[in-house]
Amino acid sequence: MKKISLAAVAVILSGLVAIPVFADDDRFENLNRKIFTVNDRLDQYALRPAAVAYKTVMPNPLEKGVDNFFGNLDEVTNVLNDLLQGKFGQAAHDSGRFLINTTIGIGGLFDVAQRAGLEKSDGEDFGQTLAVWGVGEGPYLMLPLIGPSTLRDAPSKFVDSITSPFSYVDDVRTRNAARGVDLLAKRASLLEIDRVISGDKYLFVRDVYLQRNRYLVNDGAIEDDFGDFEDY
Repeated sequence: MKKISLAAVAVILSGLVAIPVFADDDRFENLNRKIFTVNDRLDQYALRPAAVAYKTVMPNPLEKGVDNFFGNLDEVTNVLNDLLQGKFGQAAHDSGRFLINTTIGIGGLFDVAQRAGLEKSDGEDFGQTLAVWGVGEGPYLMLPLIGPSTLRDAPSKFVDSITSPFSYVDDVRTRNAARGVDLLAKRASLLEIDRVISGDKYLFVRDVYLQRNRYLVNDGAIEDDFGDFEDY
């Protein structure tokens, strides 16, 4: 199944190289807005209340530990994409963080690496790798349940899911429970951002995503006004 899926992704990505890049290309805005409305309703009536409850019952040290744990697992994806982009120094840095936090940090619950001087990087994903390889960004897309993306990043999310350690947990309940907690933790970390959203919420989310994405692709070479909103 994965071989077939990877082949399909390869076909899609091969066509992206020829896609012209436009500033804030939102040619599918009408459809994107409809999907955004559905996603937003699901968030407001299900995910956000669950995130509020999660933040309410979780002691701050434990909440921080959960964030550290999932952030440590993300280092696996970071390292693989570091290598694919030829960033060998950063790959060594991220590998060091993973090894230190997984061992001394008790599975990543404590960010010991940061205290040792290995700061957490902005992170790398396969979408950024494709950008380094010359694949165009393509039009902006709002994906059902997943959220904001671009034509380049959409299939890349599947590739990144393969590098996630949880993809190889045999027990389905454990795997889904872990992903559910990760989702809740990320949504809980964004509750404060809800207060600063103004005007057209669709445009706000789109602009945040595109500017943050381009900032990461260019390794900070462009100004990023939305650095605190990276997971939104």
